[in-house]
Amino acid sequence: MKETVVSGIRPTGKLHLGNYFGAVKNFVKMQYDYNCYFFIADLHSLTTHPTPDDLHGYVKHVLVEYLACGIDPEETTIYIQSDVPEVAELYLYLNMNAYMGELERSASFKDKIRSQSDNVNAGLLTYPTLMAADILIHKATKVPVGKDQEQHLEMTRTFGNRFNRMYKTDLFPESFAFNYSENLVKVPGLDGKGKMSKSSGDGSCIYLSDSPEVIRKKVSRAVTDGGPTEDNQPKPEAIQNLFDLMKIVSPADTMAHFDGLYNKCEIRYGDFKKQLAEDMIVFNTPIREKIEELSKDTSYLRQVAKHGALKARESAQKTIKEARELIGFKSF
Repeated sequence: MKETVVSGIRPTGKLHLGNYFGAVKNFVKMQYDYNCYFFIADLHSLTTHPTPDDLHGYVKHVLVEYLACGIDPEETTIYIQSDVPEVAELYLYLNMNAYMGELERSASFKDKIRSQSDNVNAGLLTYPTLMAADILIHKATKVPVGKDQEQHLEMTRTFGNRFNRMYKTDLFPESFAFNYSENLVKVPGLDGKGKMSKSSGDGSCIYLSDSPEVIRKKVSRAVTDGGPTEDNQPKPEAIQNLFDLMKIVSPADTMAHFDGLYNKCEIRYGDFKKQLAEDMIVFNTPIREKIEELSKDTSYLRQVAKHGALKARESAQKTIKEARELIGFKSF
């Protein structure tokens, strides 16, 4: 029996290079070695109150981009979270045994209180229990997560173990962070400040669907400085970020060439950015073309979503049936 892996992406916009190298690239590799469930977390996205049109459009974006990146619906289970109502049912059961104090201590909840003080809804407070339901519904033991999600994974173990103790069962196994065969790559943004993120604005991100013209424009506007003044001087963050991007998308000899120019104070940022943009275009083009092709094939997307929902529900219904019997929900 293969171990089960579960991971999801919230449909809050198009996927960018950070999503690809930080998560999706590993998804493509692990789908052949594990029993994988990769879902589109549309229930999670309701905490930010998207409009119906935006929500549907973003779900489609993520589904198309999953497929365009190489996730195979025949090898793995790709599904939309809201297509599996058993997730919401398990979420309810877990909430009954999740305590206010532990939910309020969640680092992500504290961050949300600060960042969206006018919308501190119950969904934000119970985000960890919904994440736990996503994982426990398939009895997953491996969950690809970044550092910012490790606390939620710890809470998932807490909720699963608490259920097991309360009902004297071993229904839910413990799940742990999983990065597969290679370290997660932190992809910096073009704004010179930390990792690539939609929250920093579109100008900071290179989306997988960006056209060559858009990529050239974004890279040309990337933050730089006046250039090095001493040989071999350390690179400031904004410049190091651009070199880190080049390391991801460019051949090693290209990277070495521009690194050498920088160390000799001979670098011309205009030339550097042009090369970086062209290498990004070369990397992005096959994925972008596949995105454009799949976006037009509505019948295929519908088939993938329906097939994925059936597979996901087959797993989820088994878990819910066991959970209901353990709790004491029985027919007369």
